[in-house]
Formats: sequence, C-alpha cells, structure tokens
Amino acid sequence: MPDIDMSVNLAGMTMKNPIVAASGAFGFGAEYGEFYDISRLGGICVKGLTPKRREGNPPPRIAETPMGMLNSVGLQNPGVDAFIEKELPQLKGIDIRVIANISGGTPEEYGEMCEKLSDAGVDMIEVNISCPNVKAGGLAYGTRPGLAAEVTEVARRHARVPVMVKLSPNVTDITEIARAVEGAGADAISLINTIRGMRIDLDTRRPILRMNTGGLSGPAVFPVAVRMVWEVAGAVKVPVLGMGGVSRGADAAEMMLAGAAAVAVGAACFSDPYAPVKTVDELAEIGRAQGLGRISELTGAVRAW
Repeated sequence: MPDIDMSVNLAGMTMKNPIVAASGAFGFGAEYGEFYDISRLGGICVKGLTPKRREGNPPPRIAETPMGMLNSVGLQNPGVDAFIEKELPQLKGIDIRVIANISGGTPEEYGEMCEKLSDAGVDMIEVNISCPNVKAGGLAYGTRPGLAAEVTEVARRHARVPVMVKLSPNVTDITEIARAVEGAGADAISLINTIRGMRIDLDTRRPILRMNTGGLSGPAVFPVAVRMVWEVAGAVKVPVLGMGGVSRGADAAEMMLAGAAAVAVGAACFSDPYAPVKTVDELAEIGRAQGLGRISELTGAVRAW
C-alpha cells in the first residue's frame, strides 16, 4: 500500500501520529517502556498532577464493569515538583510530546502549576476541570461555564505553552462548557473525562468502591464520547483531542471522523499494554486502505445525515 503521512497538528504542537496515551492510564510511561518503545506514540499525557503529593482515595478504588471499569483513585501522584525533578527529565529524553495533566482546588493553584511546568519544558498542559473548586462550595469547575472559564483564563495567563482543557461529560450541555473555555483562551479541548457510575456488592450490600461512586471508562462509554466529540467539534474552532473507550484503530478513525484532531487511548492499556501502539498501526492501515495521503484528512470528515 502507498505510504501515508501520520503527523497531525494539535494547537500548534506537531505530533508524529495522532495517538496519545491518556492521563491516568499510562503513569509516566516507565512501566510501558519495558514493553515497547513509547516514542512510537504521538504523545503521552502524564498522570494527573497536583500542587502537592497526594496518596489518593482509600481502597477499594477500582471495580470491573461490563465493557469497562470504574475508578476512584483520587489523583494519587507525587506532586508537580517531584514530577519536574524526577520524571520529566527522562520523558524529555524520548522522542514524544509530553502533555502535563493538572488538577487544583483554586484557580491560583492551576496558575502556579502552569508556570512551573512551562518553565520545565513540557509541550502542552491539559487542565482537568472535573475537580471541585474549594472556593465555590465544592462545585466542580467543569459543571458551570463561569467556573470553567475562570480556571481556563488563569491557566492561559500563566502558561507559556498551549493549554488544553479536559471536559467532563457529567453536564447537561457539553457544548456550553466548550464555548466557555474557548472564549477564555483555551488552545485545545480534550474530552471526554469519565462518566460517574456505581456498583454494589450483593453480599455486603455496600458499594464496591470505598468512595461509593467512581468514573466509568472503557468501551462502554465510546458511543457517548463520539457523540460529544462531534458536538464539541461543531461548536468550537479550537482542535479537539478525543478520548473515551478507544481501544483500536477503527475507534480512533471513528473519533477523528467525528472531529478529533488527535485521539487518546486510556483504559484499554490495562487489558492490553500494547493497545496504544496497535492503535497507531491499525489507524495507519485504515488510512492506506482508504487511499488517504494524510491521516489528518479523517478529521471532521463524517457525512452526517
């Protein structure tokens, strides 16, 4: 088959291919690097970072579900400073785009982390707005357009690299939030984050997760993710990183047709560590079979009725 250009552009950041390892499923890449060369991927979105070290939620914090999993890990991470000192130097030695995912309790915390990570040399910052705003009574930033815009504006003002905002699907109208963060200066948008769910143990009659509810990810959420990516891509002008249940090349192609400029693979890594690189190869094969010169030709090419 003829060769195909797999490179894509995400908010001015060129990647060798559109496949990114999603935050939370790939750690900082070291474990997966024992299986294959992670530079085969377009990018890695590292495990969510907070201003200080977090131990996360008490176990049990993972539960299997049909076609997916629930998690309430609680942002366990070493903190932004430890990441910059110990993890980032190794990642910068690999030919892969490094996207830092951040979570904070106040806009000021987001701004502080954006400054530190920009100075440290990450390629992009992904702002997680599914976190509770401690100044707004615990409301998640991503549930209100005004709160979402507030934290986006602060992040954009303090960052010297592209800022991508990660949207929660747990809202009535995701396009309203997307427009709000675009208006506040977001360079790109990523979606979807996990969908809130719950499982109960019949014998103990207790929720399986210690925090009672958790975030649902995996193939079960894929149709919801495709729909929301399509809606957001049609509502904003900034590029979209699509995610949610992607586990193979066909899924990535479908997500791109819906409007995604690039695609992240997350929960699939737990059942198959090779899922991200398989997705790269399968996506390239689909592009060649369809006679494409560039894989980016798929983006937004859906022919809606």
